Amino acid sequence: MQLALPQLAAHLQKGLRSLYTLHGNEALLMQEAADAIRASARAQGYTERSVHTVAGAHFDWSEVLAAGGSLSLFADKQIVEVRIPTGKPGKEGSTAIQQLVASAQGNDSTLTMFLLPSLDAATRKGAWFTALEGGGVMIPVEPVERHALPQWIAQRLQRQGQNVAAGEEGQRALQFFADRVEGNLLAAHQEIQKLGLLYPPGELTQAQVESAVLNVARYDVFKLSESVLAGQVVRVQRMLDGLQAEGEAAVLVHYTIAEDIRALKRVKDAIAAGKPMPMALREQRVWGPRERLFERVLPRMTEARLNGLLQAAHQVDGIVKGLKVPDWPTDPWQALQRLAVRFSRFCIVR
Repeated sequence: MQLALPQLAAHLQKGLRSLYTLHGNEALLMQEAADAIRASARAQGYTERSVHTVAGAHFDWSEVLAAGGSLSLFADKQIVEVRIPTGKPGKEGSTAIQQLVASAQGNDSTLTMFLLPSLDAATRKGAWFTALEGGGVMIPVEPVERHALPQWIAQRLQRQGQNVAAGEEGQRALQFFADRVEGNLLAAHQEIQKLGLLYPPGELTQAQVESAVLNVARYDVFKLSESVLAGQVVRVQRMLDGLQAEGEAAVLVHYTIAEDIRALKRVKDAIAAGKPMPMALREQRVWGPRERLFERVLPRMTEARLNGLLQAAHQVDGIVKGLKVPDWPTDPWQALQRLAVRFSRFCIVR
């Protein structure tokens, strides 16, 4: 049974199931979802809890299997948590998980909860994951996308009785907040709590938000790639500054940008040779958000533009490796800024 995260609270009010699986990489949302299940379980008499973290290929699954069948002298209900940080239980683990799923059916004395990272499509087709999905409640914990972050912040503020001003001022305040905590929900949560401590319930001004919220953004090269392809020039410049400040390797940032340029060129050539766009994208392993961005950008990418970007990427490759290139900045990050902004401007759809 698949359950969307926003539906969890209503689901728990109707009663508990004996098996839950949470999978995702957003630490705050994973923690909150697991806490909600634990709280509901405790309210229904599940007073004992054991935690098992699968570490390495030699993990002893017999301890987990035994835990589900044993109760202490002081409790008749228990929670058994199984955490698999790598998302790879191994062959023995796959068999054990399937046994755990079978034993969980109709077991009112043990609530079993699996905590997993975000998994790729191939892993989700494995026998053990399929068993978890079919035998209990499966909750994918999706990240909050950048465009949805201001609304997410507003909802969290409302929970503690606060809100921003209506209209443009409030939207500017939320946008400022989102810019400062981009990609870091845990930091956003902490900043929201801080606003609750600093100011009473009611309306927050933009000045109050700006004076309280720190710059705690966490940037990554994959989000940079999406921003470039989306034509978000100002955001691209801000993200590059953030990546540099966080000590990211210029070589890795360049590789990400250059690989998108090369992929666009290969897809463009394949389409010119007569292949349908979906097939050309699949062959270049372009899917998910990038697939939609590629579909949007490809009509704007002329042969001349792509060849120019390929040449520029080649020149910046030398710069980030210590070479000097005529008419280009010698500083790797300045060269990356020029390449990324040029690429991003070509991706703007007017």
